[in-house]
Amino acid sequence: MKKYLPFITIIFISFFLIVYLTVQGYQKNGKVRLLPVLGDSEINGTDTAFHTTLDFHFVNQLGDTITEKDVENKNFVVEYFFTTCQSICPIMNKNMMLVAKEFENDSEFKILSHTVIPEEDSIPVLLEYANDHKANHKNWWFLTGDKKHLYEIARKSYLMNADEGNGDKDDFIHTQLFVLIDKDRHIRGSYDGTVKADVELLISDIHKLKEEQAQNKK
Repeated sequence: MKKYLPFITIIFISFFLIVYLTVQGYQKNGKVRLLPVLGDSEINGTDTAFHTTLDFHFVNQLGDTITEKDVENKNFVVEYFFTTCQSICPIMNKNMMLVAKEFENDSEFKILSHTVIPEEDSIPVLLEYANDHKANHKNWWFLTGDKKHLYEIARKSYLMNADEGNGDKDDFIHTQLFVLIDKDRHIRGSYDGTVKADVELLISDIHKLKEEQAQNKK
């Protein structure tokens, strides 16, 4: 029996560590992380440089210019859609309404819904679509702008599409992904917006991210 004690001890310690790290999160660069950071990273000495989302310049359903400054120090979720879509987009934005409702009173949270057909989704069209989805115009923005810039941000900033393309007239992105970005402009999760269980996980992860940020303030 004694020869099995070290093995049993190792199993017990390993189990304890797994439970502890799951409940408490883990320390990285002096910070608690309850969610992973997605995208390429580089190790510079003792520091980790994570993928950071790019600056952007779009217009929302109210005609207001929206840039990275408008989500500074905020968590936000992004998606790509188009208003005349009859396949995945209606499901996605019905599910996004759940996210919007959950965080409607959170001043540190935004939703950015980007059109993939800016030539058709004008500001008035986006406004009507936003109203149809009972969007709070203060925290759920439906964005249009230059197609090349929209597609560049989808691919290179939010890592939502790995296909080659430059946003020309023949280029088309059609993705069901919702992507969660934190206050440091790091990607913290990617979710299937057509699957309710994934959207419920997104809502849970946003709460977890807020908990993480509260712990790191202490």
